[in-house]
Amino acid sequence: MTPQDHAQAAADLLQAEATGAQIGLLTKRHPEMGMDDAYAIQNAIARAKLEQGRRIIGWKIGLTSKAMQYALNIDVPDSGILFDDMLFEHGTTVPAGRFIQPRIEAEIAFVMKAPLGGPDVTRDEVIAATDYVAPSIEILDTRIQRVDPETGAPRTVFDTISDNAANAGVVLGPQKHAVAACDLRWVGAITSRNGAVEETGLGAGVLNDPVESVVWLARRMAQYGQSIAPGQIILSGSFIRPIECPSGTKIHADFGPFGVVDIAFA
Repeated sequence: MTPQDHAQAAADLLQAEATGAQIGLLTKRHPEMGMDDAYAIQNAIARAKLEQGRRIIGWKIGLTSKAMQYALNIDVPDSGILFDDMLFEHGTTVPAGRFIQPRIEAEIAFVMKAPLGGPDVTRDEVIAATDYVAPSIEILDTRIQRVDPETGAPRTVFDTISDNAANAGVVLGPQKHAVAACDLRWVGAITSRNGAVEETGLGAGVLNDPVESVVWLARRMAQYGQSIAPGQIILSGSFIRPIECPSGTKIHADFGPFGVVDIAFA
């Protein structure tokens, strides 16, 4: 793909977000596209949002668990950017029409107190740079079709990355924990929709340990000249399959002693 192709794809995705009308698969339009193309499109979207006055507040890591990889038929992690207008308060209601096809995932969030970056970031460096960890919900949306209506071909990881890793929102629970105070592999969540349990899972589903997910992100970002800044939120990846959230949905994620997170959709 050319830089002009990247710019056009980014513009189309921004238009889809603004209008609520999805675009077709970019991999159908550009079958030659690869990982670098996908992140170039994502970065073009980020530049446009920053020019609009948005502010980066963190990063999301996706497709780190087998549950998510099987759900989307994608076998490698990806990452996306969190902007300030994506942060929702625990217990709030998302206005009707804000998203196209919202879904949610339960995750462990890291909030950073020190910068983190470089191709050789270690587990100990992630722990040292973390201010606290908290229960969280990620809101997903898709500005690009999940399946091509003509061929039945599903979107690929390149489509997903281009679409800011399907990222749309983040909800942090009020509880804060020292990262070394608990074994994040055993932090789990019972996630309910309208009072009925839909999904359960454990932190170990995320690359065997959510800390390793943050290691992966820091190393991947270094390949693109990026790094994690103090105060940023890192969503370490979902350990449940995505839950559809049509209008009228109320979500309750019970992380046990780790905390709770609630979000509703008008």
